[in-house]
Amino acid sequence: MSIPTVDQAPVKPSPRLPPRWFIRGAWVGHRAIHRFSGGRRGLALPKPGDQVGYLRLKTVGRRSGKARAAIIAYIEDGPNLVTLAMNGWSSPEPAWWLNLQADPDASVELKTGSRPVRAREATGQERDRLWNEVGKHSGYGDLDAFAVRRSGQTAVVLLEPR
Repeated sequence: MSIPTVDQAPVKPSPRLPPRWFIRGAWVGHRAIHRFSGGRRGLALPKPGDQVGYLRLKTVGRRSGKARAAIIAYIEDGPNLVTLAMNGWSSPEPAWWLNLQADPDASVELKTGSRPVRAREATGQERDRLWNEVGKHSGYGDLDAFAVRRSGQTAVVLLEPR
């Protein structure tokens, strides 16, 4: 009996994702719940080591110059808010992240109120640490398994208070 080497180790199949139309429908539904409830529903605070929170990110469109908003999952890291620019695990970058790259000043609406933030991408050891922290929360699924579906590295975005 031989022991499998690293090259012969069984490959773990990547987890299945719902169809794209379902993911987009969930985003539309989430925004509609927030809008029609007057902001009373749709946002949540994260629970450390448990569930991610949900915030409403307000940016300026990089091409249109118009106000844009997206509801995204996040965790807290001290005074900073941390999220992943993953676009439902598909390859293109989410529009809100492209907008932040063009103009990093934005604002967030949390369950506890609004505040201005400045966005930046975490790199190096900071990125690795935050990636692991996000992975400890339920809500994103198996980060490493889903990340291989994307053509590039998923950005870990820090929203720092301004």
